[in-house]
Amino acid sequence: MTLCANPPPSAAGRTTPAPFGSIAERQQALSERFPRWQPRTLDQTLDTIASAFPRRPYVVTDKVAWTYQAVQQGSERVAAALVAAGVRPGDHVALLMANYPEFVTVKFGIARAGAVAVPVNFLNRRDELGYVLAQSDAVLLITMDQFRNLDYLQFLDELAPGWEQAGGGARFPRLRQVVVFPASGTPVRAGATPLARFIDGAPPWQPIAHPGPDANSDIIYTSGTTGSPKGVMLTHDQLLRAAFGSTYGRAFEDGRRILFSLPMYHVYGYVEGLLAALFVAGSIVPQLRFDAADTLRAIGQHACTDVLLIPTMTLALLDELDRAPYDLSTLHAMISSGGRSPAGIWEQIFTRMRPRELTSGYGMTEVTASTTVTRPDDPVERLRTTNGRLRDVGPAGDPSNGGLLVRYRVVDPDTGREVAPGEIGELMARGLGVTRGYYNKPEATAAAFDAEGWLYTGDLGRIDADGYLTLAGRRKESYRCGGEQVLPSEIEDLLVTHPAVLQAHVVPVPDERMGEVGVAYVVLRDQPATTAAELIAFCAGQLARFKVPRHVMPIRADDIPATPSGRARKFLLVEMAMQALGRQRAPGT
Repeated sequence: MTLCANPPPSAAGRTTPAPFGSIAERQQALSERFPRWQPRTLDQTLDTIASAFPRRPYVVTDKVAWTYQAVQQGSERVAAALVAAGVRPGDHVALLMANYPEFVTVKFGIARAGAVAVPVNFLNRRDELGYVLAQSDAVLLITMDQFRNLDYLQFLDELAPGWEQAGGGARFPRLRQVVVFPASGTPVRAGATPLARFIDGAPPWQPIAHPGPDANSDIIYTSGTTGSPKGVMLTHDQLLRAAFGSTYGRAFEDGRRILFSLPMYHVYGYVEGLLAALFVAGSIVPQLRFDAADTLRAIGQHACTDVLLIPTMTLALLDELDRAPYDLSTLHAMISSGGRSPAGIWEQIFTRMRPRELTSGYGMTEVTASTTVTRPDDPVERLRTTNGRLRDVGPAGDPSNGGLLVRYRVVDPDTGREVAPGEIGELMARGLGVTRGYYNKPEATAAAFDAEGWLYTGDLGRIDADGYLTLAGRRKESYRCGGEQVLPSEIEDLLVTHPAVLQAHVVPVPDERMGEVGVAYVVLRDQPATTAAELIAFCAGQLARFKVPRHVMPIRADDIPATPSGRARKFLLVEMAMQALGRQRAPGT
């Protein structure tokens, strides 16, 4: 089942990319195409590009090549079906779908109907899914039947028996209907509504009165590193400004083709991939899951010019290149962001993958994706030592905020006073790109902002005299050992310099004598072999005594609980460590 006609390759195949030119020339071309920012909704933006480039490919996979016109028409069919099902402007529609091409048409269809999308993490288990459905007030759910050995229909059976006809029942009274996308490839069970039938039974699309660009487009749930998910509210205009900022800041060429396996329910793949490609009538090549060999093969097969990665993915690609050669001749640009990068990785990328331009950055869901990035022409030293400068977003910026979408300041976590350039403190953010708050969580929203409207990010970092930001870790992840404050990032950065260590994640556990001590989870290379005692001695030779982790525990990379952007969910690592050590939390912690 597909939502779009699949044109022949002559209509939807590769386009010849424009000459790259200089960064300044590409940014000038974007400024000329979009000389003044005009707020639009997601569907209006799609329509604008589809009108100018109807036969350009937008969504490309091994099986389909959907043009802008095809995606536009598919989204109209989805919108018509939603309206026929009683979805009204402002209603919330939950979408639990991996990176299938259908995600794109459904996503724009929700926007076209004036509804608010609630993208759901497809790795959620039963109770996590139930939490999002209840907390978001979703009126309709579009879900896969199965994916990665997770049976979502079984989850629904346990959460809301009879959902096929009764929707959410008593447990989710707002949830009126569930629609099923057969990701498993088998027919949808009797009594349930398949996505194809849901769409095919709708009348032709008739435009409706849309809430407009300043209305919420998405409620995106954080899978935070320190606690339970919160629904971040983001508007159409916020998302599109941020996406254009990615296009402009990384100097996209016309027709850029972006490969990624990062999930489109998260702002990285969604904003930096799906939406950013719009502004150059480019293509996305979404993959259902990350596999190093498949990623490298797809770059050559689909003539990709860009790839979105997190550091663990980048390391896997470099390891795969040790095993076999791949055609990466079309690769013009790369971004590797979202987690800590081991020493030496940037030089390896340039040497082994040979992108012309390589960037890294920093962002979070609450600030609508990346807000600081290195420049495509920055020296490698900036990649080694910083997380970039405040993103230049060109015409999408706010003149009253220095042309930026988001501005940062660094404050003392205890006093709230701004610190001097280069000093470490908590990062605070303000601007058009910052969320208005968390859905249905007024207390969490109030606590997230100070009296002047600055958002507490919870991240520790410093900003140097040139405006480059360097992360130092999460405020809630720091701990005190013997009364001394410890930043886990300092220990992690040291551990990954050891030849046996690929990744390191340090968390605290309670200790009667010292208050808290560190536990280092390490992902080890096959060779050279090492032991926990050797790694502790390695740290002891270069760190103050209170910073040396008490315990070192090997862990497989796949067993690290992580957010979609690759950051370890450290509160879960703390629970794992305490269970392994037979510790109990102190009351109130």
